[in-house]
Amino acid sequence: MNPWLLAYEGFDPASEGVREALCTLGNGRFATRGATPDGRIRTPGTYQAGCYDRLASEVAGRTVVNEDLVNLPDWLPLTFATPGSGWFEPERADLLSYAQELDLRHGVLLRELRWRDEQGRVTRVRQRRLVSMADPVLAALETTFTAENWSGPLRVRATLDGRVTNSGVARYRDLRGDHLSDHATGVQDELTWLTATTRSSRIAVALAARIDAPAPDSSSSSAEPDRIATEHVLNAVEGVPVTLTKVVALLTSRDAAIHDPLSAALRRARLAPRFDDLLDAHEAAWQRLWERASLDVDGPELSQIVHLHVFHLLQTLSPHTADLDAGVPARGLHGEAYRGHVFWDELFILPWLNLRFPEISLGLLRYRWRRLPEARAAAREAGLDGAMFPWQSGSDGREETQAYHLNPDSGRWLPDVSHLQRHVGLAIAYNVWQYRLATGSMPAWCTELLLEIARFFASLAVLDPASGRYEIHGVMGPDEYHTAYPGAGSPGLANNAYTNIMTVWLLSRVLELGEAGPQESARWDDITRRMRVDFHDDVISQFTGYADLTELNWDRYKGARRLDRVLEAGGDDVNRYKAAKQADTLMLFYLLTAGELLTILDRLGYPAGPDLIPRTIAYYLDRTSHGSTLSAVVHAWVLSRSDRARSWQFFAEALISDVHDVQGGTTAEGIHLGAMAGTLDMLQRCYLGLEPRSDGLHFNPLLPDRLSTLSLPLLFRGLRLTIETDRESTRVNGITLPQGTGRTITEAEMIQPDGG
Repeated sequence: MNPWLLAYEGFDPASEGVREALCTLGNGRFATRGATPDGRIRTPGTYQAGCYDRLASEVAGRTVVNEDLVNLPDWLPLTFATPGSGWFEPERADLLSYAQELDLRHGVLLRELRWRDEQGRVTRVRQRRLVSMADPVLAALETTFTAENWSGPLRVRATLDGRVTNSGVARYRDLRGDHLSDHATGVQDELTWLTATTRSSRIAVALAARIDAPAPDSSSSSAEPDRIATEHVLNAVEGVPVTLTKVVALLTSRDAAIHDPLSAALRRARLAPRFDDLLDAHEAAWQRLWERASLDVDGPELSQIVHLHVFHLLQTLSPHTADLDAGVPARGLHGEAYRGHVFWDELFILPWLNLRFPEISLGLLRYRWRRLPEARAAAREAGLDGAMFPWQSGSDGREETQAYHLNPDSGRWLPDVSHLQRHVGLAIAYNVWQYRLATGSMPAWCTELLLEIARFFASLAVLDPASGRYEIHGVMGPDEYHTAYPGAGSPGLANNAYTNIMTVWLLSRVLELGEAGPQESARWDDITRRMRVDFHDDVISQFTGYADLTELNWDRYKGARRLDRVLEAGGDDVNRYKAAKQADTLMLFYLLTAGELLTILDRLGYPAGPDLIPRTIAYYLDRTSHGSTLSAVVHAWVLSRSDRARSWQFFAEALISDVHDVQGGTTAEGIHLGAMAGTLDMLQRCYLGLEPRSDGLHFNPLLPDRLSTLSLPLLFRGLRLTIETDRESTRVNGITLPQGTGRTITEAEMIQPDGG
């Protein structure tokens, strides 16, 4: 196995969707799924970061409005035909061989096939595809034909197709996806072009394509308003390769430094280098990224998946993203699941970026800051202070969570109240603080973010005169199975432990900064001493009343990851049971060290010993269905010190969740970016015991039994470090750290007189 190649043999229409997602190519500005250029069974998708559109649909007798990351015009289509035969389609062709390889080191998708037509003519086809990491508006498809046992004219048709819709997720297909309108096409100086405009956001989109083919090239074009094609006739000579390349430029009205998208696309396509030069620049850009992003582990299979996860993370969030107004789409730029919305997945992604690409982290935090006015307005509308960020964010920062969702098991559209996951604001605040620890800096606007989020959660906390405790009502925790109390007339829960404790953590951090006024500071300090946390069975209760829920018969539902759908289809309600979709209370042990958590509980008047943590982990682990790919990441993390074997099992599950499509069909709709980044952060921070602190960088490595070596570069407060660890020692820039207990390296120690 080559750890830098993801390889597929044979053409399998049933697995094409997963291949398309995993073979996506992107550069942080836009990405294109790994669809075939010529197939009938394909789900083409090209998505630009931050390019959204909103449409109204009739659902369950109501008009609902949904915003989507728009599927932009398809630049890929290219097919071919031998004399007297129809256009090549892999589903109908007599394929003698077929293979795909995704080159992770260089960001190139290779496809090779041999095809025999009806007259017995055999043609070898080799295609290389890239979405340029060097020039983020360009992409290219090079196709080389070799006639193995014949000579004659070979026809090639290249198309720009604007007839695409957002139809890549089956359960959304009752909703409108026709986001593109006002199409136009044309030819200018032998370049073909296509333009369209999104229906409500009015974003203008332009594609321009240049065909590089051997001269003399006989060509013609055919145009419709929403599709334009050119046909080229190549002189195929037996045994002699002949190559045609399609180079495209994609521009939108969201782009900077352009007069208009069409003129810019035409100019960029005209000036673009030929394929070999494009490839050289592209590979050089990827090499620079890998120098900062490498994670070297032992074993080719583990190395391959680690490389794949780094690759897809950087295709979605690259240095090109840092200058865009774009957030973290939970499913990458790889498909239409979750409508391309921004959730809390950045919580699992930014800690990895902070120590490698802090400029990307800062750009993603700026996406949140730019939407602060909308978050303030949402808080005011709810009668609260500060800024209330939405559970699902898109273009302008308003709440994009759907009002209804489809249960595919029952076929019913059900109310969706997941907007009550107010804890998304805590994730944003946590990321601001982690950025501060990793870089040693925090811009004034980041401080503003922290303050406004703190004001919101402080206003959520209401003092109960009877108990003398502050309480937070009407929210959901990370566990999306529990949306309300059984039989309650309104949604929401009281005193979700994760929300309450992280509110105390947030207020304590902001108080450290000394930015709040005296009156605010006094109340916030009081909240950090009197917030309510519930307990039962000597563990932390997920929320008030959790202990009264019914135990689920897990044997009856063995293997069911989405219990909410299964139970609803059977006329039951998952709210009745002690069953979690993913880590909720256990998120506390993911974000906070044992010392931090126990200090918070002690300050609140709930003194506890360290054995509270393993008891709580064991309790909820037995009651979790892992219906989210993030769940395996969190459980791997919280078990890493107490049960290394089980931690590795969860880590391994998180590693393969997309490669093996463990959730049965979800990968085809887009990769799980948070889970991919979470596995990288497991290696970077968890198994290394690496913790950015105010006084330096703390190390306490404890490698799992299945991992014998780990090495990686880091960037900590402007200082570049190389970390190497194995079972015997840990070295930082070649200097061996003492074994045993953890060690904090200060910034002064990192700067050696000899440059080490």
